[in-house]
Amino acid sequence: MTEKIKVGVIFGGRSGEHEVSLVSAQGVMNAMNREKYEIVPIGITKEGRWITSGDPMQALQSGDWDSDCEIWNLGFEMGDLDVVFPVLHGPYGEDGTVQGLLELADVPYVGAGVLSSALGMDKALMKTVFRAHGLPVVEYLVIKRKEWEQDRQGVMQRIEDALDYPCFIKPANLGSSVGISKVHQRSELAPALDLAARYDRKMLAEQGVNAREIEVSVLGNDEPIVSVPGEIIPCREFYDYVAKYIDDRSELIIPADLPPETTRRIQELAIEAYLAVDCAGMARVDFLLDKDSGQVYLGELNTIPGFTPISMYPKLWEASGVPYSELIDRLIELALERHADKSRSETSYQVPEQC
Repeated sequence: MTEKIKVGVIFGGRSGEHEVSLVSAQGVMNAMNREKYEIVPIGITKEGRWITSGDPMQALQSGDWDSDCEIWNLGFEMGDLDVVFPVLHGPYGEDGTVQGLLELADVPYVGAGVLSSALGMDKALMKTVFRAHGLPVVEYLVIKRKEWEQDRQGVMQRIEDALDYPCFIKPANLGSSVGISKVHQRSELAPALDLAARYDRKMLAEQGVNAREIEVSVLGNDEPIVSVPGEIIPCREFYDYVAKYIDDRSELIIPADLPPETTRRIQELAIEAYLAVDCAGMARVDFLLDKDSGQVYLGELNTIPGFTPISMYPKLWEASGVPYSELIDRLIELALERHADKSRSETSYQVPEQC
């Protein structure tokens, strides 16, 4: 009998997307082949404590993690795990912090590395990289929380000078539409900035576009492949947190009804964006398709997208011929492949004798 692959699944975390992470991780663990994998659940509380014994999922859901739970500190030993599957959304998990910890522990892990995770998390720096590669993004401004607190009128004026209404205000380092507002007029601008400032020290103001929301899934390391595109038709004015996770009236159209040339353009841009940030494993790439001009804009790249069975990332792959459980197999294989490739790099330098 082949020995099982020991997979640590990390979930929870210290971000505003803690609850979303629990749902994604439950979906991943439920779909994993128990004959092939030994699953080691690893929960992280909102306070940053690591739960590794008992039932970490139940402990985080109930909030009762003081009883019958072993808590790891950051000096934990992970050497007996074959691979780690981080299912952490947002800061302190999707932003390169946990990936850096796993690099130090020399443990293979699913998904993007430290740098690409950090770029994918920081929407402002991500757009800077996209622009440097000649990729199309909407007009935007970056506002620091301290700047907003010190000069509210000046910040609002700067936004109005650069962008038209409607515009979007969002935290630069958060996902799942947490803290995002669509602003139609000046009276809505200050409350939107206040909301975004609750979640991050850096905020983004983006030009609103009369657009269709199109998403594709990318899978792979150095030679990634891309799924069919899907379209989101939100039940609210835009695809906010309520539309994503609470109100189930939003529609996911898979595959999206697009002309072949538009589909090809979106898929090509997704691969270019993926390679531009040196991504690995997986990403969901979001686009805006201008209803008036037909212009395609890159929205963002998510290195740990929602992973419930009804989330867009796995559903797009299912429509492309890769079912949920097989997708997990491929991601684990990619993690092991990437770690093996990195292990080929020498970590010491021998001075040539002639020197």
